[in-house]
Amino acid sequence: MLSQLRKLVNRCLQGDQLAMAELVGQYEQRVFALCFRMLGHRQDAEDVTQQTLIRVLRNLGSWDQGREFEPWLFAIAGNRCRTALSTRARRGRAQPISEPIPDLTPDPQPASQLSEEIALAIQNLRPEYQDAFRLFHYDELSYEEIAERMQRPVGTIKTWIHRTRLELVQQLRDRGVLENCREEEMTHALR
Repeated sequence: MLSQLRKLVNRCLQGDQLAMAELVGQYEQRVFALCFRMLGHRQDAEDVTQQTLIRVLRNLGSWDQGREFEPWLFAIAGNRCRTALSTRARRGRAQPISEPIPDLTPDPQPASQLSEEIALAIQNLRPEYQDAFRLFHYDELSYEEIAERMQRPVGTIKTWIHRTRLELVQQLRDRGVLENCREEEMTHALR
């Protein structure tokens, strides 16, 4: 798989437009899914996905072909999302979630509201915590897969995910969200 990807990247580096379209086609949906989860807004996610893929194509020459491609790609996407979030915050634009976050419970109203509160609380966490948490709970990757993707030890990933859960619970308690929430709703919404 990696050798095929290297061949595709080399074709892109030579200016092959079909290869570029193929590379974008392979990763566009997954990059969009990550951006949508991080930004919580479809149009913003589409814009950042496009920015990410353009940046990837422009910087393919800087990718170390001895390493995995996806961690490099998703790091760029994560960075673009964080930039978009900080720009949004500087402009004072509210951060409403205009549509439900994928993979969260669309069940009764309280669980839906809880899912939205969790999505908002996640945005206040350290970027590496956000990434590890989303990869574990939303992409359902194992600790080992996350460690490989983020290029960190497995123990660090476990710690980040555990601390993220604790911080989320504390944020939700501080905002009064957990008072009306049953433990099973919280557990279900975190999945």
